[in-house]
Amino acid sequence: MANTPLGNEMVMPATAPKNEARARNVGRDWRVCLPSVRGAVVTLRELRSTDARSLLAMLSTDEVARFISSPPTTVAGFERFIAWTQRERAAGRYVCFGIVPKGMDVAVGLIQVRQLDPQFATAEWGFALGFSFWGSGIFHEAAQLVIEFTFDVVGVHRLEARAAVKNGRGNGALRKLGATQEGILRRSLLRNGEYLDQVLWTVLASEWRTLQLACGPSVH
Repeated sequence: MANTPLGNEMVMPATAPKNEARARNVGRDWRVCLPSVRGAVVTLRELRSTDARSLLAMLSTDEVARFISSPPTTVAGFERFIAWTQRERAAGRYVCFGIVPKGMDVAVGLIQVRQLDPQFATAEWGFALGFSFWGSGIFHEAAQLVIEFTFDVVGVHRLEARAAVKNGRGNGALRKLGATQEGILRRSLLRNGEYLDQVLWTVLASEWRTLQLACGPSVH
């Protein structure tokens, strides 16, 4: 998976098109309460303190933790992280969805989006998913839902992701989503005392919408 860190008022242009203005108006609501988003095999919702134990078990394995920023090492640590995500969401700087597979009631992974400018027009996203759910199709659907939410509700224009060059699965997942590789960030991730190169991937709202019109939505 892509590396993801664990541990402002949006400005609407006066000349914004009606559909953009509507998205930004709706987007204000997520700061009060992050909505649940449902797909065919997964539900995305705000993290809860009851997810802490499941996230500890899912995200602390060697396979998952290898290419992400060091996750909390205790249930209490994840509880503090979850509380922090809610405070940052309320401040309008950050969104974090828990990934809940169909038939389950606890999160087995997460996808987070953080602002890179005061208007939240440019954002960075990262994700982590329990190893036992890799290859199940859950991540691809969850990622598409988050991209749509980020562009259509939050009003992001440019969405960036960073994945270690050695992380073949994470890079492959981003490529499959239609992200564009823009360059290599040399020695930009410190992991276990080693600096790793990362690939910078981007998805633009305009390109995503064009792709969806051409191919048709793949998430229902």
